[in-house]
Formats: sequence, C-alpha cells, structure tokens
Amino acid sequence: KSFIAHGQTREHDLEIADGRVHLGSGGASPNIVDLESGRYRGAMLADLYDVARIVDTQSNIHFYDRSLVARDVEEVLPFDLNTAYAVLSGTAKHVGTSITVADNVEPAVGLFDAVAGGEGLYRRNPFAMLLSCHVVPPMRFAEEALWVIEKAIPLGMPVMLVSAGQAGATAPSKLAGTVAQAMAEALAGLVYCNLIDPDATIITGPKPIVSDLRTGAMCGGSGEQAIVAAATTQMARYYGIPCSVMAGISDSKVPDAQSGYEKGYTITLAAQAGCSMITQTCGMQASLLGLTMEGYIIDNDMLGAILRTVRGIEVTDENLSVETIREVVLGEGHYLGHPQTLANMTRDYLYPEIADRLSPSDWEERGSLDIRERAREEARRILMEHFPRHIDDVTDARIREHFPIMLPREKMTPRP
Repeated sequence: KSFIAHGQTREHDLEIADGRVHLGSGGASPNIVDLESGRYRGAMLADLYDVARIVDTQSNIHFYDRSLVARDVEEVLPFDLNTAYAVLSGTAKHVGTSITVADNVEPAVGLFDAVAGGEGLYRRNPFAMLLSCHVVPPMRFAEEALWVIEKAIPLGMPVMLVSAGQAGATAPSKLAGTVAQAMAEALAGLVYCNLIDPDATIITGPKPIVSDLRTGAMCGGSGEQAIVAAATTQMARYYGIPCSVMAGISDSKVPDAQSGYEKGYTITLAAQAGCSMITQTCGMQASLLGLTMEGYIIDNDMLGAILRTVRGIEVTDENLSVETIREVVLGEGHYLGHPQTLANMTRDYLYPEIADRLSPSDWEERGSLDIRERAREEARRILMEHFPRHIDDVTDARIREHFPIMLPREKMTPRP
C-alpha cells in the first residue's frame, strides 16, 4: 500500500507509491575519509551529525538513513538514542535509524515525541523509520530484531524490513535464486508485521548483495548488483508492494572514476525499474566500509540527472513544437532567442551544481580543479555555515535534560 514517509517539516514529506522514486543514503559504515587529511579513520557521533547537515542541503537526496556507526558511543542505549538524535538534529528530512534491543524502543520513541513537541505527537507524522534486519539469511528470522519490531509497531513506528543475503555465501550464486530468496524473506517479514498490526506502515527491503566469487568479498559496484536491484524492484511491483533496494555501493575507496561509473549504472537501473526508496545512493565507498563527505555533493548532481531520466519526455502536440519549427525555419534559422526556448529553460532541463561545463580555458583560469576538489570546497562551506534549527533551543534543552545526549552543543553552532 502507499503511505507518506514524513519529514519533520511538511515540505520533506515523501509519497511512497508505485512508480514514485525516492533516493537516499544508508550504509552504517564504521569508517569515514577525513575531509581534511583524505585518510580513513573511525567514524564518530559528530560525523553522523555532519553528514546529516550535508544531506539537508542536497535537493536530490530525499531522505537520510543513518550512514555511519558512531564508534565513540559504546553502551547500547546511549548508542541508539544518540544515533537517532544526531540524524534528527542534522536534517528535517525523513530519517531511518536502527534500534538494537527491544528495551530501547520506548526510550527512542520518547525521544521522537520530544523532537515532535510532546507525548504522542510523533505517531501523527512519524518522521523516523525503523531499519530492521529481520532475517539472518538464508531464511531464518532474527529473533532479537523481531522483538524490536513487536515493540515498535504498536508505538507507531514505520518499519523497513531489510533482507541482505550475499550471493554465493548466504544466498544462491544463481542470481534468479538470490532474488527469489530475498523476496521470500521480505514477504515473510511483511506477514509477520501484519500479524502484529494489519495497518502497520511497512516497506519491504529485499536488498541482496553480490559477491566476487573469486574471493567471497562483497562487490556492490558490479553490474550483477545493478540487475539484482532492478529485479527485486520488479518483483515487489509485481506483488503490488512498495520496496527499498540498495544501489550506489561503490567498491572504490574514494570518489574517483570507478566510483562514478559503478554508482551511475547501479542507481539508474533501480530507478528506471521504479523502486520506491533506493538507499546507499550517496557518499558510500569501499563496499560500505567507508564514506566521504564530498561524495554526497558529487552524488547529488548524479542523482538529479538520474531522476531526470526517470521523468522522461512528455509527448504532446505542444511539445512536438511543429509550429515553433515552422517559425524558426521561415525566420531566423535558430532557436536561441525564441520565446519557447527561454520559457523552457527550467522546465525540461536540469543544471548541475558541482559538475564542470566550462570551456578548457575557463576551467584552467579557475584553478583546474577536478570534481572532487570542488566538492570538498563545497562540503567545507556547508559544514561552516549550515546549522539546522528545526529543533529549537528550548526543545533541544528539554531533550538533553531527559536523555543521555553526547553530541556537544558547541559542535552544533557556528564557530565564532
């Protein structure tokens, strides 16, 4: 069934319905490439918040599933609460977060209520989705995850059911078998949730992963990964249920040419297949073991172009432009100054924000920067200037009074 994936503000609400394609993050990486040194290091809670701030500014990234594991938060309850707080503070867009154990569900929903402004208000517009790996492939339920789901659904949490068997390891090496197993696991989770509450908001996440059979390692940037994502989307649409798949998992360690082509074809196939919520589309590197801030900036341009291909070409008598062609052929001989061209500049055409379309001479005059260098400059600017305030200071103080928040306030305000 269709539903609304709510943002904290209404302009960020997403209609989850057949054929509506939404693109977002994901990954839960333990590492990040430091924006200044360019070297890998362990991810921290402040990084999770910073990535959310970048996502908040990118128009083609529609939702923020937590992309990092905060390795500086060790205890389970503070980990779950601080993960949720960091993503919710950094962006007003719809977010996805995990809850480790069932006992943490009520405190997490209490945090969501506090963000929403009071007890019971979160469930009116649930802006945070539970990301649940409800199975241990092949074909076994994950008991602890089910206990979390049983607590979350009655409290109004929407749930994304994630099945991520790895072809050749925890799923068949035959890709058709991988898709079949993933769909069976996803549908089993859907049945389980409906037994808890037939009106629960659920999105299936058949997200099988392809292996390099020479080594057994995950290879999310492969062509096989692209067709598996498209195939699971097609199967979900066949059953008439909204779905989420993974696409954009580059095996490259940094945003280079390999990263670009791997992300490009994997996301495009999933989008053209009509997936409702595609995760891991931005920022992720090293087969989900790494993340780059600048990658979100680069990938936002790519995602805009992919969405433009999904929209396609609308063919009408007006758009066929027969009369315009006649006027130009009998007149000036070009369309550059024609009223139709000027009126259509922003209707059918998308313009990149970071990609280069300069002439070689202009590019050289501006420093000969490649796209990664330009994106790093933009990421630095955002992190210096953009500090969202959709959670006001009074609400934030109340949250900090009642929950063990570990993200310092000074990390959330501009430097003097």
